[in-house]
Amino acid sequence: MVDRIGLLKRPASPRGRRVPAKGDDDLAGLAWGLAHPARAAILRLLLERGECVCGAIVDSMPLAQATVSQHLKVLKETGWIEGEIDGPRVCYCPTAGAMTRFKQLLQSLESGERR
Repeated sequence: MVDRIGLLKRPASPRGRRVPAKGDDDLAGLAWGLAHPARAAILRLLLERGECVCGAIVDSMPLAQATVSQHLKVLKETGWIEGEIDGPRVCYCPTAGAMTRFKQLLQSLESGERR
């Protein structure tokens, strides 16, 4: 998931270099999931509606279906949303606790606490 940013599979820190805190991988992954305005808009839509099928998300966005699907895939891979197959459609909803976890990780970053 996060290894596109190089935080997973990092070798041990030589010569006393600072090793990322345990929560840094989670923070980077969640932040990467929201690193595009379209993904933030999709998450906002899902938070407002509670759940939504892919077609309704596409209808509410000024983007092609394939582009929306790619953004949904990233949001799902980074833990922001879940998708459930409902016949020929996929119904997406926000992952319970993802926003709370993101807020906690941001607060620990701001305070200098290592989680």
